[in-house]
Amino acid sequence: MDKITPCLWFDGGAERALELYGRVFGATVVDTQFHDDAGPGTARTLFTARFEIHGRQYMILNGGPAFSHSEAFSLSVDCEDQEEADRYWDALVADGGEEGRCGWLKDPFGISWQIVPRALPRLLEQKDREAAARVMQTMMGMTRIVVSELEAASAGPGTR
Repeated sequence: MDKITPCLWFDGGAERALELYGRVFGATVVDTQFHDDAGPGTARTLFTARFEIHGRQYMILNGGPAFSHSEAFSLSVDCEDQEEADRYWDALVADGGEEGRCGWLKDPFGISWQIVPRALPRLLEQKDREAAARVMQTMMGMTRIVVSELEAASAGPGTR
């Protein structure tokens, strides 16, 4: 068990989020607790669940309307390549998610995600700072990160 576990607050819908994260990331539920007659939620509905994705645990809490999600907290997904990034992107924006800028999106529950192909940090951290600046400028105009466009920007004008 992790010493520190991120907790995602929901105003209902936590069960659907668990289903989505299971489909998209292979999340497995570790344990669950359900509301009882003592409240605060409706009896026999999910109160909390701990789940695991790629060896890291998270918690979902059906806590009610007191708090909402914000981009101040996001989950970043390291993607091997464009195909993996596209698969996660498409799955998380489907059914009510929202595309953001620069590889950010919100899933249908308002959780913010960063979908990051490994090429992005490599191209931004390269020694050729002018090429890195072109990559940054190109990325700033994107919603979904497109590696081929970043590589073209890195190569520079006239090399496309």
